[in-house]
Amino acid sequence: MKKVAIVLTVLLFCVAFVSGALAQEIKVGTLLAHTGPLKEFGPNIQNGVVLAAKQMAAAGFNIKLIHEDSETSAIPATNAAKKLVEVDKVVAIIGALASGVTVPVAESVTCPNGVIMISPASTSPLITVLPADKGRDFLFRTCPSDALQGLVAGKFAATYNRTAAILYVNNPYGQGLAENFKRAFEKRHGKVIAMVPHDEKAAESYTAELKKALAGNPDRLCAYSYPEHGKVYLKEAIEFFKFRRFLFCDGTKSMDIVKALGAKNVEGQYGTAPGSAGGEPYVIFASDYRAEFGKLPPLPFITNAYDGMAVIGLAAYKTKLQGKALTPKNIRDNLRFVANPPGEIIKPGEFKKAFALLKEGKDINYEGAAGSVDFDKNGDVVTPVEIWKYSKGKIVTVRVEHVF
Repeated sequence: MKKVAIVLTVLLFCVAFVSGALAQEIKVGTLLAHTGPLKEFGPNIQNGVVLAAKQMAAAGFNIKLIHEDSETSAIPATNAAKKLVEVDKVVAIIGALASGVTVPVAESVTCPNGVIMISPASTSPLITVLPADKGRDFLFRTCPSDALQGLVAGKFAATYNRTAAILYVNNPYGQGLAENFKRAFEKRHGKVIAMVPHDEKAAESYTAELKKALAGNPDRLCAYSYPEHGKVYLKEAIEFFKFRRFLFCDGTKSMDIVKALGAKNVEGQYGTAPGSAGGEPYVIFASDYRAEFGKLPPLPFITNAYDGMAVIGLAAYKTKLQGKALTPKNIRDNLRFVANPPGEIIKPGEFKKAFALLKEGKDINYEGAAGSVDFDKNGDVVTPVEIWKYSKGKIVTVRVEHVF
């Protein structure tokens, strides 16, 4: 009887061990903006992450999310990232939004500690060649570089403007977008007559910067900032300088700007932003998002955040099937396996299908809500760039351009 009891005890232990292994979850942090100049964007982008994690759990793989506020500022974001890495022991961080936050966090926290960081919104070209990640391969993004957005914006603006001025947030995002716009605009015989930076921290007034930017009466003022900056200086441009010819970007694709300026003052004004490839993947995502949260606002990067969570979860599940520890490095090694071709196409929400295919040892290729998540050697993706406009108090897509 003792032998039987021992055997039963061992068997029960093994069953419990296996069940525990199958139920194993990972911790993923979000580092998004809930305060500061990008606070309008953070909550809805976080919802994209939450939706993907919830769908993963329904498919049989649990992900514990730990949310932190970047404050759209490097120092508090770095402290929050340290907490996520050192205390919470997350395997990955989805964030940040501002490139001026993502870069210092990657340099001082995630890359040195070998933790995955996937930004859904940081578009600075600097991220492609960030020295801190050279040879480490822990920094990724699911949005395109502003080398692409700047090209599309400059090309588009040159079709109906001869001169432009740029008022931009003085961080890697604003600098990169401004420089790439200037290059593309002037290649097509336009002339940028002023490039005026402003501080990352939102100010009460920007009249000094506007005076410099508008001195030459440009055909267009590029508002390359964030909503909390733009709603102040764009209103001042209209009220104090009687100027209302603007070109917007992803950072100023904002309903808060519409409310601050009034729909009439932005009517028909164009902008650019990383866009969605559309098609069935986006339709599925949009339907699922509305079912979960009631409304899908016309703000950028919600789809990109969903895709970031999706590929982390798929890569982690693949790692678990391999019998490997769910470490950042092991999960990182499977990111391109689940996101890049070849493999059977997996669309948003199709995680049960993905898990079944992975169990069978088959390849999968996740096609995201924002577009293909095909990471190159630098952790970059190529997604479409949208041209949009303010129309009757709403943000509407004009067209989507694919840049290769």
